[in-house]
Amino acid sequence: MVIPYARQSISKQDLNAVAEVLQSDYLTQGPVVPAFEEAVARLVAAKFAVAGNSATSMLHIACLALGVTTGDLVWTSPISFVASANCALYCGAEIDFVDIDSETFNISPVALAAKLELAKKSNRLPKVIIPVHMGGQSCDMQAIGSLAQQYGIKVIEDASHAIGGSYNSQRIGNCAHSDITIFSFHPVKIITSGEGGMAITQDESLAHKMRMLRSHGITRDATEFEFANDGPWYYEQQELGFNYRLTDVAAALGLSQLQRIDSFIHQRNSIASRYSEAFASTLVVTPHIASKSISAFHLYIARCDFEKLSVTRVQLFQRMKDMGVLLNLHYIPIYRQPYFAKMGFDPKAFPNAERYYEQAFSIPMYADLTETDQNTVISSLLNALSTQ
Repeated sequence: MVIPYARQSISKQDLNAVAEVLQSDYLTQGPVVPAFEEAVARLVAAKFAVAGNSATSMLHIACLALGVTTGDLVWTSPISFVASANCALYCGAEIDFVDIDSETFNISPVALAAKLELAKKSNRLPKVIIPVHMGGQSCDMQAIGSLAQQYGIKVIEDASHAIGGSYNSQRIGNCAHSDITIFSFHPVKIITSGEGGMAITQDESLAHKMRMLRSHGITRDATEFEFANDGPWYYEQQELGFNYRLTDVAAALGLSQLQRIDSFIHQRNSIASRYSEAFASTLVVTPHIASKSISAFHLYIARCDFEKLSVTRVQLFQRMKDMGVLLNLHYIPIYRQPYFAKMGFDPKAFPNAERYYEQAFSIPMYADLTETDQNTVISSLLNALSTQ
């Protein structure tokens, strides 16, 4: 049996919830999507939640809702999935990156402050910053939010990894230091809706804008019509939107999964604690979690200085696979991707991201990972690293 780096947890309750929708009158736009939105909003103490078919889609319309357009500049972390940068490019904006903190792997507030100061001098400030809560741990949003306010910049939290986590004793997603927060419900995330995402905000106008954009730019609300209402069938497309809607089938799974989110977070943190204890005083560098954070632990990212070892990372991946344990790497710095490399980014401008890429690897982390399998992961990793 192979132990994957991640796996969804599907219960009988989840299956029943989906089956109930399949036997109902609504498979797409029924009552379950708003119920899911309301439940997530309550969880994170936010006023508004807008569900969509992926976190990527919601990042896109979040940028649009904040007015990102051609000629604008958006900054994000280089250590993230490409969607964190692509969302700005979809709007016609330019993208740039801020180096990460060497311990948390999130955007460094120190690097951000220095880059903002230079950008102001050259009159090229970003319109939006997208900090990424890497692995499930919140960025230092208080520091980032303060800088954004100082320079008049909007903030979108890419919390694709982080639903259920906390920062300063509050759930990630309450937008205390941002305009919009984005969650992902991809199968390997904390909870899943099969595929899906959600945008959270405290701003009613932003929520309304995103709801319009996710559904073709169409409204059926008579109070919003620009032209004469022709009858009960009437609707208006008022702007160019997209088909980014979530189905009731997917929402039913997400709503059911949400009931177990605290259990998922507890189990992931327990596994992380076992790993960190087992790897203490070894060559494995374990994740650093800031005192004001409770990580959702979507990922457990370990590091090794392979220059000081007799095993390369490629060899480590292969040896672990041979022992039935699959590793992964999250992520290749975005500026190293061929599409982005053509934009002329200099890797030397991001020394911490480069060092991270040389050393990092993700080991199996999911709520249903048994103690036996955890032991297998631990022993396999230590054996693979010690093999001469």
